[in-house]
Amino acid sequence: MTKTELINSIADKANCTKKDAASALDATIAAIEEALINGEKVSITGFGTFEVRERGEKTCINPRTKEKMVCAPSKAPAFKAGKSLKDAVNK
Repeated sequence: MTKTELINSIADKANCTKKDAASALDATIAAIEEALINGEKVSITGFGTFEVRERGEKTCINPRTKEKMVCAPSKAPAFKAGKSLKDAVNK
């Protein structure tokens, strides 16, 4: 499902215009992104939890030169599905 298809689905289910659905979706994504940037978890009961996970320093291999190098630690966004979402998918 693309973003456009998601907006169409939201508009149909919420009985609103596509413009309003797009605004709501963009605002939701922006709020989640802002919270993750600030190091907060976003928990949506029944759906899941968005969080930032720390990745430690590790040894990598450059595929072109086969040279070993050290990759710096980084942060990565992660999503853990909630029980209701898992149950719905597994029906």
